[in-house]
Amino acid sequence: MGEVIIKLENVSKTFSSGSGNVEAVRGVDLEIEKGDIYGIIGLSGAGKSTLVRCLNLLERPTGGRVYIDGMDMMSLSNKELSIKRRDIGMIFQHFNLLMQRNVLDNVAFPLEIAGESRGAARKKAEKYLATVGLSEKAASYPAQLSGGQKQRVAIARVLASDPKILLCDEATSALDPTTTKSILELIKEINRDMGITVVVITHEMSVIQEICNKVAVLDHGVKVEEGTVEELFRSPRTEEAKKLVFSETAHIMRMHSNRQIRVIFDGKSAFEPILGNITLELKTPLNILYANTQTINGNAKGEMILQLPPNKEVADKMVEYFKEKNLGAEEVSYVE
Repeated sequence: MGEVIIKLENVSKTFSSGSGNVEAVRGVDLEIEKGDIYGIIGLSGAGKSTLVRCLNLLERPTGGRVYIDGMDMMSLSNKELSIKRRDIGMIFQHFNLLMQRNVLDNVAFPLEIAGESRGAARKKAEKYLATVGLSEKAASYPAQLSGGQKQRVAIARVLASDPKILLCDEATSALDPTTTKSILELIKEINRDMGITVVVITHEMSVIQEICNKVAVLDHGVKVEEGTVEELFRSPRTEEAKKLVFSETAHIMRMHSNRQIRVIFDGKSAFEPILGNITLELKTPLNILYANTQTINGNAKGEMILQLPPNKEVADKMVEYFKEKNLGAEEVSYVE
């Protein structure tokens, strides 16, 4: 096990309102290792954004402890906390750029606020604009930029403060698929080249699969599942995780058949004619309802939803065959 940089112990957050208390986060334990790209995923209202704001104490937990680099964040004075927060950068869905300042000044602004000279701040800003591939836009204003370019400016602004941790709260939700892919690639490069630990908050499984190595699933403020991204993709255990993993295939499952099975292929099994073999062996055809490939941690993974034949004995033999081949086979039903 690597060095733990973020540790949550039994963290809870309750909001009080006129209509009563709302438990946004309930008893969450998490350990995130240095160098991880760690995903926190859940549907809307799962408590993801509240949890990430508890990491840097923008929201002070109602219960539990938060440790960054072994330091108990909740024991710090306001002054100590503001210094420690410099280690934790944050990027959001809506960029939060200053519209009246040009790109270079947007990146330099937090450094000037922190007490750096204007010259030093601008020099650093130029360096990190180059890192995110936007040197030529230094004199442009946010209104002249695309959504992807605005997010790159926001990332450069965070990097200029030399953080150890980067929190991404739905950072690609406002972007189109192609731009999303380029921003995720940039985040991967930052993690790899600068050694920055990344925490990704999202409701999209495709984002988790694209860049994360580990993931936790939240449901109504509770951590219901945790593991490597490959484990979650291959065999989600809880209903909430299944909803997220199967979200792209859900519409396929409306096709009525008695039984369906989800089968996972990796690069090795993809070269074996498994479907052909089983069809010949059991002399029964299989109906492919859905097929797709994903890249998880740089490795190709394929999934299929297969409609099993109505004959129970034959269907049972097929399920057994897939399991013997270690294909992560699991019977599935339509997930609302």
